[in-house]
Amino acid sequence: MSILRRDLVKLGAGLTLLGTASRMAHAQSTATAASPSAGTAAPESTPFDDGTVRLLAQRLSKKPYSPPSPTLPNAIANMDFDQFRSIAFNPEKALWHGQNLAFDVEFFPRGFLYKPRIGMNEVTGGQSTPIPYDPDLFTYSNPVLRVTDDLGFSGLRLRYAINTPGVMEECAVFLGASYFRAVAKGQNYGLSARAFANGTGNPKGEEFALFREFWLEKPEPGVESIVIHALLDSPSLTGAFRFTIRPGDTTVFDVQSSLFPRQDITESGIAPLTGMFYFDANERNHVDDWRPAAHDSEALQIWTGAGQQLYRPLINPTDLQFSAFEDSSPHGFGLMQRKRSFHDYEDLALNYQKRPSLWIEPIGNWGDGAIDLVEIPTPNEVNDNIVSFWRPKQPIKGGQEYSYIYRMYWGWDTPWPTQMARVAATRVGSVTDHADARFFAIDFTGAPFQNVPQGTNFHLISQATPGTIRNVVVEPNPEIQGWRATFEFVPGDAKMCELQAQLASDQGPISEKWMYRWTP
Repeated sequence: MSILRRDLVKLGAGLTLLGTASRMAHAQSTATAASPSAGTAAPESTPFDDGTVRLLAQRLSKKPYSPPSPTLPNAIANMDFDQFRSIAFNPEKALWHGQNLAFDVEFFPRGFLYKPRIGMNEVTGGQSTPIPYDPDLFTYSNPVLRVTDDLGFSGLRLRYAINTPGVMEECAVFLGASYFRAVAKGQNYGLSARAFANGTGNPKGEEFALFREFWLEKPEPGVESIVIHALLDSPSLTGAFRFTIRPGDTTVFDVQSSLFPRQDITESGIAPLTGMFYFDANERNHVDDWRPAAHDSEALQIWTGAGQQLYRPLINPTDLQFSAFEDSSPHGFGLMQRKRSFHDYEDLALNYQKRPSLWIEPIGNWGDGAIDLVEIPTPNEVNDNIVSFWRPKQPIKGGQEYSYIYRMYWGWDTPWPTQMARVAATRVGSVTDHADARFFAIDFTGAPFQNVPQGTNFHLISQATPGTIRNVVVEPNPEIQGWRATFEFVPGDAKMCELQAQLASDQGPISEKWMYRWTP
């Protein structure tokens, strides 16, 4: 079976094939209690408040991890992608449909890569009630796939009138392990987020934690936000998450998390982001494709605790690569998509220009650590191959509790304005008659160029470690109302080089710092 990324877009969010289905097997789980099907006794309600899921996670962490059985009835046990996609939730049966609320919720069936039963609960009036499963919540292109067993759900889809008043549209999805996605107004799905990462890029294999149960707080009429609680579980830790979601021109998630490690974890990742970078003008040496670029995200952007603004264009490496940007209490970081013209990609089906950037704003002091970037080789645009997250300096210890609060901005750019010039494009190519060199062109745009006095000159502060930068030229680029810096880079015998460049005036740097890792 061949699955194309354009097929995943048609299905919607939540389908991320990072590591393929074999890795998803790490994330199998069951709900804490089976939801009764239609026609049985009414589900029993239990008290619920903001501390309920934290208490559940704490208690669960003291027990050995119990992986669930992935067993499904024979008719759907080996469901393929097309069969899974053919089972559609009936929007008229969405939770809260027709109740004049800002949100309603649809659910995903079990099958394909999404076999574990995930608990779903509605919270109203301080009481939690399991959401019953009924096969007739779905429509089936193939009647054979309609199984009457009490199967339960695999994930959820949040709907809101994000683009057109009165028209409910999908704006966020939680599906598969602890993955979730969201869009802002006018956008298509792109990169994903996760609750927690453990061992990303480790040759021994990555552990994928799972959201095994959700609690959906019923919003009041007129309220444009919704609260979703989730219970995280894995062999190494448990966790309680509270998401306050506000869709709009920028869709904002306020995230409160409590983590309870079952054991010491040395390769933890907080607020992990997962995207895809196939190629662009800076990195397409091994790609034969008719389009100018193909990626969900083009760069890692960082606002350090010391106030520096860093911009690291992504690459699709020949070998797996790790980068670590050490910091203390960062102001934020994110995987960004800055190119917003159709002509940057020329793809009518995938609309990469409409993919969200995702910015993480830590709340409170996260202490010492590093923002890690993992770049995984990919031969196509199907697999997510970029991961970034905050890694605490010290391992997290089993038996303790760790709390992280942060805000996620799914949108067109960072949530804060800057007076610094910004990198608009990075281009890399050969140097005529100099086989030992590479040519770099970096375009800068932004506030410093809005009113440039006649005769103003800028220069480039640059360095290569190791290697040599030569023939630097800085000149206006009137086509983008900005400036362009070009140079030749000679790596010598080096197999990996770190490059830095920053545009400056006589008064000092005026741009964010461009950072780049070169490999042969």
